[in-house]
Amino acid sequence: MTEFGVNFFPVVDPAVKSATDYYDETLRLIELAESLRFTQAQTVEHYFTAYGGYSPDPVTLLTAAAARTSRIRLATGAVVPAFTHPVKLAGKLAMLDHLSHGRLDVGFGRAFLPAEFDAFGIPMDESRARFAEGVEACRQLWTTEDLMWEGRFHRFGPVTLLPRPYQRPHPPIFIASATSADSCAAAGTAGHHLQVVPSVTTGEQLAAMLNAYRRAWDDAGHDPAARRIQIKFTCYLSRDTEDAHQQAEFYERNYIEHMAAAVAPLAGSRSADYPGYDKFLEKAKNYEFAKSLAGNKVLAGDPGGVTEQIRAVRAEFGTDLSFSLQFNPGGLSFARAATAMELFAAEVMPAFRETS
Repeated sequence: MTEFGVNFFPVVDPAVKSATDYYDETLRLIELAESLRFTQAQTVEHYFTAYGGYSPDPVTLLTAAAARTSRIRLATGAVVPAFTHPVKLAGKLAMLDHLSHGRLDVGFGRAFLPAEFDAFGIPMDESRARFAEGVEACRQLWTTEDLMWEGRFHRFGPVTLLPRPYQRPHPPIFIASATSADSCAAAGTAGHHLQVVPSVTTGEQLAAMLNAYRRAWDDAGHDPAARRIQIKFTCYLSRDTEDAHQQAEFYERNYIEHMAAAVAPLAGSRSADYPGYDKFLEKAKNYEFAKSLAGNKVLAGDPGGVTEQIRAVRAEFGTDLSFSLQFNPGGLSFARAATAMELFAAEVMPAFRETS
C-alpha cells in the first residue's frame, strides 16, 4: 500500500497570518490527518524569513502534535545538525521519541540559506562535513554508552545519553537530499532512508539520485523491504480543476518569490559545498507554473487529475515511494486545506490502497 503523509513548510509573511494562527491551524490539520489515516506529519527547520521562518524548531511543534495524537508518525523534515550541538540535538529527539511513544522519524538536512549560516557563525563550505559528523554523532549517542567523541567540530565524552530512545536501536533516520546523487548514495550505503523534493531538481537528476540510492542500499546488503523513500509535493485539490489550478499558481508563485529572496545572497558568493546554487535565482526568474504542473512538480486539480499525476510519478520514479503532501502552503485558509485533505483521503487514497 502506498503511504501518504502531510508536511508543513510555512511560506507565509507575518502580515498574512500570525505565528499563533499558523501553529493553531497546523496542529488542527495534524489531528485531522490522523483521523483521515495519513501516516506521517512533518515540518522543517528554517529561520528569519517568510520562507519557512515560522519553524525554527521542528521538535517543539512535533511535541505539541504528539500530545494531540496517538497513531500518526511525526517527522523532522529536516533538522539541521550544523546548527545544534549533537548532544543537545540527540537529547531533544530522544525525548520526543518517548513523548510520542515511538512515533518519531528523524530527517536530517544540510541547510542552504546564507543568512542562516551567517547567524550561526558557520561557513557554508563546512556544511557537508558538519552534516555527516552531526548525523553520525547523534546515531552513536543514541546507541553507545560511555561514548567518547573525537570529531572535527565537536569533542565530548565519555557520555551516556539519557533518555535512550524509545525505538531501538534508534528512530528511523532519513537523509534529505536536494540535488546530489552522491549524498543519496551515501545514505543508501549507511542504511538511512531518503527524503527528496522534485520541485528543486530536474526529472533526470531525480531519477539519477534515486537510482544511486537504491543501488548503494542493495550493494551494502540492506534489506530492500526495509528501504523507505519519501517524495514531497505541495497538493492543491478541489472538485473544480480550474479553481485548484488558480489556487496552485498563486501559492506556488508566492513560494518561488520568497525562496528567491531567501537565496539572493548566494548570487554574490560561491561555496564548494553548494555547486549550482548560483542558478536558484535564474530558476525563480524563469518559473512557469504550467510547465511545473505538466512536469508533475506540483500536484493540482480534481481528484481524478491528481490521482493520475501520482500514478505518473510512481511510473517514472518507482513504486516504492511514499508521498508527503503539503495541503497548507502557509497563507492558505484552514478551511480550504482541511477540505482538500478530506477530499484526498476520500477519493485519491483509495486508488493506491492495494498498490506496492
